[in-house]
Amino acid sequence: MTKRILLAGETFVLTHRVTVGYDLSGSGSYANGATHFLEALRKGGFTVDHLPSERCESEFPASFEALDAYDAVVLSDIGALSLLYTADTRAARPGVNRLVVLHDWIERGGGLMMAGGYLSFQGMSATARYHGTPLEECLPVECLPHGDGLEAPEGLVPRLLAQHPLTAGLPAELPPILGLNRVLVRPSAQSTVLAGVSYRGRQHPLLATRNFGKGRTLAWTTDIGPHWMSQAFLASPVYPQLMQAMVGWVAGAMG
Repeated sequence: MTKRILLAGETFVLTHRVTVGYDLSGSGSYANGATHFLEALRKGGFTVDHLPSERCESEFPASFEALDAYDAVVLSDIGALSLLYTADTRAARPGVNRLVVLHDWIERGGGLMMAGGYLSFQGMSATARYHGTPLEECLPVECLPHGDGLEAPEGLVPRLLAQHPLTAGLPAELPPILGLNRVLVRPSAQSTVLAGVSYRGRQHPLLATRNFGKGRTLAWTTDIGPHWMSQAFLASPVYPQLMQAMVGWVAGAMG
């Protein structure tokens, strides 16, 4: 049976200002950081609905019925405010808290993957704001209360730390990454860290899983595309294999 996935986030509007003497000009462009990820999942047989970042406020599911159309949700580079703000919020009326709905949906059997980025976990400059939210309660890791971005232009080498169905067939050492979101590991009874990196003598979790109620959650603390995901990683056969396995696990396609 084909698994249906909702990917929310990963789109950006880039603006440029140019000053030439007394003259000013500007331009804008639109970017999608999920192209490699979407290709990998579709080649793996998944059906993927991509909800761009700018449409999450108005279109992200706000009920069990809407979420039940999917086997798993992937949040990638989309801050908590884009899910917390609604038309009711902007009109100063009480309404649905979609992070509570997502928490409860996972607990009753849904699947969630959070991928890393400047607007994931707590985020660069703490702008993602998942620390202290109902969604953080579900994750296999805890968010820091401050900015968590770690830039490593020299490259970090991920290594597998535990055996798990989703890591079957992967090499013990993965291609390099160029950064990640720093997070805290929950007690081992609550989550399992499957891969990590070492940076200046400290270990940082890269891939962690958790069974939450009847559902599953997964944290992948680096990008699913450039720039933290290196070109070497994207070009490796490890990339589609791992992306498909992570999403397959949270969607219940493997043990």
